[in-house]
Amino acid sequence: MRIYSPYKDLQKLYEKYKEEGLEILGFPCNQFDEQEPGSNAEVKTFCEVNYGVSFKIFEKIEVKGANAHPLFKYLVSQAPFEGFDKSTPMGKILYSVISEKYPENLVGDAIKWNFTKFLISRDGQDIKRFEPTAEPLDMEEDIKRLLAVRS
Repeated sequence: MRIYSPYKDLQKLYEKYKEEGLEILGFPCNQFDEQEPGSNAEVKTFCEVNYGVSFKIFEKIEVKGANAHPLFKYLVSQAPFEGFDKSTPMGKILYSVISEKYPENLVGDAIKWNFTKFLISRDGQDIKRFEPTAEPLDMEEDIKRLLAVRS
């Protein structure tokens, strides 16, 4: 069961800024309460049909643990976990779910839950992490700032 799905707002950002160079890359993962149990084709179709996603959706990967994809190992090393915003309803719910069902996920800098987002500059040097509790539209000012910087 999906607790939260930001696909619609990610698509809005993509449509608004793709001509300026924004790329959104989706990496489905089934490591969090089995929220992505379908095949790669099913996940992609679900995103396209239900949310109009036209940005790239890759095959499912692992984003934490011993088998984490090297990309996510790197991103986590460059943008460590800074906590959840527990002042928001989503922050309270997600923290409660993880604390009760998966307390080991709260340890260290590993990705805590689906829809952790990373914003990466064109040159790859500026990486900012947004936890699942951050709405995609909350990233817009950072996106505009990075798109204004030409490498």
